Amino acid sequence: MSGVYLDYNASGLVRPEVQEAMAKALADNGNPSAVHAAGRRARARIETARAQVAELIGADPTAITFSSGGTESNAQAIVSALKGGCERLIVSATEHPCVAEAALASGAPVEVLPVDANGVVDLDWLAEALARPGVAVVAIHHANNESGVIQPIVEAAKLVRAAGGWLHVDAIQSAGKIPVDMRTLDADSLTLSAHKLGGPQGVGALVLKPGREAVRILHGAGQERGLRAGTENVPGLTGFGVSAVCAARDLEDAMAHVVWRDAAEARAKAAGATIIGGAVERLPNTLFMAVESWDSPQQLITLDLAGVMISAGSACSSGKTKPSKTISAMGLHDLATGGVRVSGGWGTTEQDWTRFADAWVSAYEKHVARANQRVKEVA
Repeated sequence: MSGVYLDYNASGLVRPEVQEAMAKALADNGNPSAVHAAGRRARARIETARAQVAELIGADPTAITFSSGGTESNAQAIVSALKGGCERLIVSATEHPCVAEAALASGAPVEVLPVDANGVVDLDWLAEALARPGVAVVAIHHANNESGVIQPIVEAAKLVRAAGGWLHVDAIQSAGKIPVDMRTLDADSLTLSAHKLGGPQGVGALVLKPGREAVRILHGAGQERGLRAGTENVPGLTGFGVSAVCAARDLEDAMAHVVWRDAAEARAKAAGATIIGGAVERLPNTLFMAVESWDSPQQLITLDLAGVMISAGSACSSGKTKPSKTISAMGLHDLATGGVRVSGGWGTTEQDWTRFADAWVSAYEKHVARANQRVKEVA
């Protein structure tokens, strides 16, 4: 790819190992439900991938249900929790739209779990909410997709467990960037997406704690142990498995981004940017920052012309002038239309972060100079 790609939180570049494994699977394709040799080879690829994904998060392979991606798996988790005895939902204010919208579409009562000025969920509020009547499913993502802020999942799990509720954790952004262990987090359900790991788009997984059961939301034949109908995407799942292996292998290397990110952050902050979530623990690869007087789309276009690809936050809202949900939830309303997210990955170098800082600082200085000139002209 030409240019500097710093949008891994939206979609990671596909790893060479993944491309190679998928090409082999495509060349030897068979329906994994078939009993002939090609079908058995396809089935073996799926079960290998299931074990590889399970290994990444410390789960049993039988706990994993593959899907078309994080959106489907998050929806299945919410439906499963409600069918499993939950009567209401508590959803964090900075949750990904696919979780928030699935909650609203469920028909069950939904409460919004507030966050503080750093984007961290309010555990005292959660404890009070859980004490009210009705078993609740609580949805808190492990790390925010825009700011990278890491949530206190273990502490939240203790509260949910004491109240007899169901904790759903969207770990799509955190997996492969920081350690994610299903047992340590004590989540009832957890979701993953291959393309955040350097795998292909359109493949994901729902992981359930022992004793919890998934409910079908796609009906048809008996694939995925009867929990998700439809012929499995064998090449995609093969790539998912390989990307999980690579992500586990490279987990320590992912921490190198902290030094590179912090150096770029310091330069942007000195130039006038506000760092979103910078006072608390974040994903090592993520920088989310904002300025009041320069809207996100204008920043993205300017940097794209300079050969640097970043985003305005959630990939689901990039290109729109809608205020950032995360920034707004943190109470920073004046900055909500000027946020940009920079996120590195397996193919990112220190030079990429430096080039971003060079491009953004230069462009912002020019933007400020033009704005000041306009003020003088009006005066």
